[in-house]
Amino acid sequence: MKFLRNLLAHPLTRGLDLDDPNTTALRQRIIEAKPFLRKIYEGWYAWLAEQIPAGDGGVLELGSGGGFFKDYVPGLITSEIFSVPGIGCVLDGQRLPFTDASLKAIAMTNVLHHLPNVRRFFAESSRCLRPGGVVAMIEPWVTPWSKIVYTKLHHEPFEPHTPAWEFPSTGPLSGANDALPWVALHRDRAIFEREFPDLKIERAEPILPLRYLLSGGVAMRTLLPGTAYGPIGWLENLWPISRGGMFARLLLRRV
Repeated sequence: MKFLRNLLAHPLTRGLDLDDPNTTALRQRIIEAKPFLRKIYEGWYAWLAEQIPAGDGGVLELGSGGGFFKDYVPGLITSEIFSVPGIGCVLDGQRLPFTDASLKAIAMTNVLHHLPNVRRFFAESSRCLRPGGVVAMIEPWVTPWSKIVYTKLHHEPFEPHTPAWEFPSTGPLSGANDALPWVALHRDRAIFEREFPDLKIERAEPILPLRYLLSGGVAMRTLLPGTAYGPIGWLENLWPISRGGMFARLLLRRV
């Protein structure tokens, strides 16, 4: 499988250091150059934007890096763990520099599983969100199919059997556990609800058994043109999504 990963590796990111800010800056170029992948992000961002409640409060995006969520949310507070062009502020999701109840939404795409201590993030979210505010996320998810993909084809650690919600930090992006969102919000849901009673899990919906894999993501070459996005989506609708989703739409609400 290592040979296959190397063969399919995207030429712009092959061999680059994941913790180098320049690697993150390349993501937007890659997404723009891959129409199939851009359609996936457009769908993700549209869903995230729909979850933002009306009323007062700021909207923070963690891990804005190479994305374009700011095109969907006027006044979005963009952020990243390190300095990259076009980012509003540099911050750590485990220590948010916002006053209590000052935000109405925190949005992120593929960020939670990179946080070495998600308990700190959940505690900070509960503190910074106003009542009715939300955390809206797109994150990797554990299903029978995704176990195969993340174990055999993906470069990041995937440890659904870990007893802990933490992992040693090797760097801002190289450290990860792709299974961590599922561990905290599904496998250990009773623990989450006991420790964070102010954050209600409203949605944990598996999605995309095929499309992200076939897009190549940001690390691998695309396997299909943008015109194939719709037909592949039709095929996905025939799949038992609870057994095949590689990602999940996750929504937490501050009560």
